[in-house]
Amino acid sequence: MGSLPLPVTLTARLLPVAVLACAGWAYSGPMAEQSASKDSESAPQSSSAPDEPGKAVASKTFAKPPAPCESLPKSTVTSLVPDAKTAGKELSATDESVRRGCSWSALKGYDYRWLDVSFEVKDSDDLAKKVFANGDGEKRTSPLKGLGDEARVTSSLTTKDKQDTRESVVTVRAGNLLLTVTYNGSDFGSKGAPSNDTVIRGARKAAGDAAASLGSVKDSSGKAS
Repeated sequence: MGSLPLPVTLTARLLPVAVLACAGWAYSGPMAEQSASKDSESAPQSSSAPDEPGKAVASKTFAKPPAPCESLPKSTVTSLVPDAKTAGKELSATDESVRRGCSWSALKGYDYRWLDVSFEVKDSDDLAKKVFANGDGEKRTSPLKGLGDEARVTSSLTTKDKQDTRESVVTVRAGNLLLTVTYNGSDFGSKGAPSNDTVIRGARKAAGDAAASLGSVKDSSGKAS
């Protein structure tokens, strides 16, 4: 069974690309270009002495985002996005000292899959906790155990031009770092989409691997760089 022409994948790509663009990403691939929004937060700096005597310095676990395309084993990429280049494609961002991301996508036969992993650092652990607590707006979320300090997952099904796309998003907080994994797919042969369980398990697997990779960016003092 042959592959569909590449432009047909545009519908499935628009959803994750739009989400990333709203968060300050700009995908630089040949099929979509989104203007990156201006990041309202300044780049994170290393903790310094308090401005006022007796004022505690905000706790900050990570100084910068890790390399996103190196956060997943090749075996995970191959299993979740068959035929994708395992090296991934780094997403361009307004400020790489604040956020970095990587995406993988491929069409195998009539099955299309998209996966992306992004890391964003906040100025303190407490700020990241507040951002995480703010949730995903109107989306229904479910908590996940065993990932970072706290984690949640969402899933959704969208239909455009009679083509279904199912997506799952896992968000993890580890100290002052927010990890977001988006995994979606479509079946252009049947006009359907992978099952809800398939996309949730895929996103959960990628999030687990990406969270596990965070330990490799910690220096000998135990702090993450």
